[in-house]
Amino acid sequence: MNNAKVYLVAVLISLIRVGMQILTKAAFNTGMSTTVFVFYRQASAALFLTPIAFVLERKRAPPLPFMVCFKIFMLAFLGLAVYFNILSLALDYTSATLAAAMINFIPVLTFILAVLFGMEAIKLRSRKGIAKVSGVVLCLAGILTMAFYKGPHLKSFIHHSLLGQGHSHSDRSHSHSHNTWILGTFLMTIAASTLSLWMVLQGPVLQEYPSKLLFTTLQCHFGTAQSFFIALASERDFSRWKLGSDINLIAVGYGSIIGIGVSYYLQSWTIEKRGPVFLAMFMPLTLVITMILSSFLLAEQIGLGSVLGGSLMVGGLYSVLWGKSKEHADSNIQMREDGESCLEEKKIAPSVETTQAT
Repeated sequence: MNNAKVYLVAVLISLIRVGMQILTKAAFNTGMSTTVFVFYRQASAALFLTPIAFVLERKRAPPLPFMVCFKIFMLAFLGLAVYFNILSLALDYTSATLAAAMINFIPVLTFILAVLFGMEAIKLRSRKGIAKVSGVVLCLAGILTMAFYKGPHLKSFIHHSLLGQGHSHSDRSHSHSHNTWILGTFLMTIAASTLSLWMVLQGPVLQEYPSKLLFTTLQCHFGTAQSFFIALASERDFSRWKLGSDINLIAVGYGSIIGIGVSYYLQSWTIEKRGPVFLAMFMPLTLVITMILSSFLLAEQIGLGSVLGGSLMVGGLYSVLWGKSKEHADSNIQMREDGESCLEEKKIAPSVETTQAT
């Protein structure tokens, strides 16, 4: 039952990410400032979580040493301020589908970082190790397919954006130069690296400060302050700080309450239960759902390369999940065997002592 719960939460996180990417892209299509958008979203998330954390955690909140607070501050800088600002700018330059595809570098990057930090082990002589490595390779192959092979566009019955009053991506993409598209792709790669590092580093800090709700709330407060200064430095025209259309309000509200407040708490819980690589491997699911919904809601054109790349990523997802599940099951069996052997030793020891006494 606990395994099923972890899988369901991971799928829910993927769905939340899809909604956030779609609504964010719709807001940017109306001309919303990316840095101002990120600041409003962080601030709304902090306001949403603060009273909840105060009511639920005020009596049982663990002490917060300075070094742990500093680590949380740096995690907020990586996972909220830097990641969301770079990703938002890249999303404005490209499309929701490409953003979801590039963010799927996270399983590869997270796996490599986890191995370097000693949090994951590679046993190439076992089926589990081969499955994990093969899954990562398939995910990478899927990403490269989507990046370099567009193929013929699939027929879509939606020709106008259903979200936002600005231009749809199919119209805006013609105004984006080739250099802008390359820059957006490069920025997405940096964003993926930042989030991957945040996911790996979050685990040890959670062991020092196990209150996941306060952990998430503190990150939101730190991220709000950091994002404010970034927005202030990049957007001096205060007329650009107005939210404007209804889709902007919806995007900020959803991105703050659901996309950050709820999602980050669920991510912390999942990382604590199964580790960062397990959560990262659900990124391909986000891509597939984003690809489908962006076609209907944002009128983005889907190429054959996107379908082929998405299929490879789904195959990689299930390959890695199979390796992780078998690894988890084997570790449980080993723990039971160790426990049984300890019990046997305790039973044998008294009998030996009795024999020696007689």
